Amino acid sequence: MAEELNDELKELSPEEQEKLKKLMEKDAKSFRTPTGFWHWVVALLGAGMVIFYFYAAGLKAVATEYHRGIYVFATYVLVFLLYPAGKTRIRLLLSLILGAMISCTAAVLFFFEDTASFHGQLTAFGEAWSEKGMAALGAAGGLWWVAFGTLAIAALLMPADTWLMKRRPQWPVLSDVLFALASTLVVYYWISQFEALNYRAGAENELDALVSIAGVILSLEVCRRVLGWAMTLIGVGMLCYGYFGPHFPDIIAHRGFDMERLATSIYLTTNGVFGVMASVLATYVILFIFFGAFLQKSGAGKFFIDLPLALAGRTTGGPAKVAVIASAIFGSVSGSAIANTVSTGAFTIPLMKRAGFRPHVAGAIEPAASIGGMFLPPVMGAGGFLMAELTETPYATIMMISVFPALLYFFSVFCMIHFEAKKMGIKGLTDENFPRWQQVLKRDGYFALPLIIITVLMIMGRSPGFSAFWATLSCIGISWFRQETRMGPREIWDAIQVGARNTLVIGATVGVIGIIVGIISLTGIGLKFSDIIISLAAGNLLMALLLVALASLVLGMGVPVTAAYLITAVLAVPPLGDLGVPILAAHMIVYWLSQDSNITPPVCVAAYAGAAIAGSDPWKTGWTSFKYAKLLYVMPILFAFTPSILFQAKPIMVNMPEIESEMPFATVLKVNVKEGDVFADGDIIATVLIDDKPLEVTAQRDGTVTQVLIPAGGMVNPDDAIVLGEIKATKTKVVSSFVSAILGTIAFSSLTMLYWIRRTTIPEWLLLAAATVLLYWPTVVTDVAGLVVVALVWFMQKTKNKRDAMVAVTA
Repeated sequence: MAEELNDELKELSPEEQEKLKKLMEKDAKSFRTPTGFWHWVVALLGAGMVIFYFYAAGLKAVATEYHRGIYVFATYVLVFLLYPAGKTRIRLLLSLILGAMISCTAAVLFFFEDTASFHGQLTAFGEAWSEKGMAALGAAGGLWWVAFGTLAIAALLMPADTWLMKRRPQWPVLSDVLFALASTLVVYYWISQFEALNYRAGAENELDALVSIAGVILSLEVCRRVLGWAMTLIGVGMLCYGYFGPHFPDIIAHRGFDMERLATSIYLTTNGVFGVMASVLATYVILFIFFGAFLQKSGAGKFFIDLPLALAGRTTGGPAKVAVIASAIFGSVSGSAIANTVSTGAFTIPLMKRAGFRPHVAGAIEPAASIGGMFLPPVMGAGGFLMAELTETPYATIMMISVFPALLYFFSVFCMIHFEAKKMGIKGLTDENFPRWQQVLKRDGYFALPLIIITVLMIMGRSPGFSAFWATLSCIGISWFRQETRMGPREIWDAIQVGARNTLVIGATVGVIGIIVGIISLTGIGLKFSDIIISLAAGNLLMALLLVALASLVLGMGVPVTAAYLITAVLAVPPLGDLGVPILAAHMIVYWLSQDSNITPPVCVAAYAGAAIAGSDPWKTGWTSFKYAKLLYVMPILFAFTPSILFQAKPIMVNMPEIESEMPFATVLKVNVKEGDVFADGDIIATVLIDDKPLEVTAQRDGTVTQVLIPAGGMVNPDDAIVLGEIKATKTKVVSSFVSAILGTIAFSSLTMLYWIRRTTIPEWLLLAAATVLLYWPTVVTDVAGLVVVALVWFMQKTKNKRDAMVAVTA
């Protein structure tokens, strides 16, 4: 990361570069750069991972155990070899853990008859300890030798590691190598025993339990080394929740599970470490990370800057608009808001400052634009692939429904920049040396070919992995169009190494995400969390969205945004679905809100990175970035209330009305519709019997029946749903949603920046607020009303401009 940072930010002073490096290390710790033998070990392992997954994506699929297992193996080993353990007290704890692992292995191999006898000794000691406490030490038996071995190995490891750190600071130390070896063994066990583990699921043996405990410990340490303590402690907290379940408050309590049950569930099944996160990362994400590395190496980066510069550089506030377009193009393949901020911000932020934007504004616009890249196909970070996996929806569909909201987000930032530039009197760039966009496309347009290939292939129905495979090969092809960008063996090798290392930050989450998802699945907390959300929101969808936004913000402060999305999705999508939000729309809500920690104080690492480049106050830059990215909070509301913007039907229910009767329920006599029937407002859907009197239940809205929940003869309580239906997303509704969203975004941008054609007064601002709400609601009546209010504000401000001009002339 340090090397890439220096390449991108050569114009910054060494002090500013160091400051930015420290900020980026909050997102991921710095790794070593080994030399000599270890350089080649790391390089070959990384290259092997890249080649293996390209082979699996483009040539021949491999079995599940190899597909997921090799990814976890390569990630864990590379992390232990590249990321140092940390401070002395941490190294001491890790030496004790490693000593215990080695001692237990030696005990099983040389001092006990078999694994079962060693496991029985451990279990007996644990039970004695829980009953007698310290008095149980006398019954430890052969376990004393394990304890002595643990201390002896730790005593040898500490000085050995210290000596190696002083002698070769960039090399992995002995304990790192042993941890890497331990990772190899536990992952090999999972791969080799994959079929057998499926057969004995729920009846795991003693060796399964011991290997699982080691695997969970290694997973936590991998996360800690790369991402620090925050996410690691969340994993530890979830383990504690799984173990101490009965001691928690009743609302979230459960029966509790012993450590072996937790470990085997997390490590051996496909609900944990080797579950959905590992599958998505190995199947999709790392291939797109490799693709991004090759695309950058092909020389396309310059095109990503030159084209926006030619398109928008000469317009009002041009440099900031260049940042938006460049962030959209680069962010659509980078998959990281922070990498996007640094890469494009190195050029655009100084350009904005020279054009007249205040430093904190220049530093804020770039990260605000950069997070939009996480919403724009074809890559959308890792979240889009996770969404496809969780919803069992083709990724091409996820891409299709994501395009308009993503473009609308960039449009909102674009509009806010325009109003800010008008307010501050900032003009466009006047340098005549800038080429026209037609010239840029004619000269460098071929650099867009890999993006076109990847998009077309996925639209044609090819898998994302297959599409990434051929798009990556095309990067090598287009690099040969010019001599200075040609990718020979050395450049290809460099791209492979960059791609392999770039996977480690997201890969380090796989173990702890597995722990979190595994515990949620095992304890059933997901269902309880759903009840909590609905209860706190009192059935109010807007309040539920606020609670989800707060949860994702807090969670995002400690974990990467992709992890925040997955965790929040597991917990928050069900209650949103219960409140009538379509599943895809609910996932999109959670995905958008999971990005808020990048630009919302107090964490907002992407905004702080922009502040470091701009040389501005980080706190002020963070809040300014939040201002420019406000549509991040508006779009989820639109997804919830107008799902047609995502081409999704809106669920509706025909409920049993409230009744005044001594009987607490009614009997359904007749249901007049079946699945697929169309009904209109006022149609009689069902007839129920209450107090020996028939009561007709009518529809309150037009819709189509999707499911009859309570058939004739069933019992129904007041407010229970009898029939589920939906309002289909017709072409008219979709177009209406798009038009309303565009108009509403223009008004919202003006409202946010306190400027329309001049600075707004309080009455004008209140009128614009009302107009924004009217325009966002997708009906002809509300759109016309909103436009009338906006026109009224325009007329008021135009009148003031004329009056001011007349005063100036007479003066």
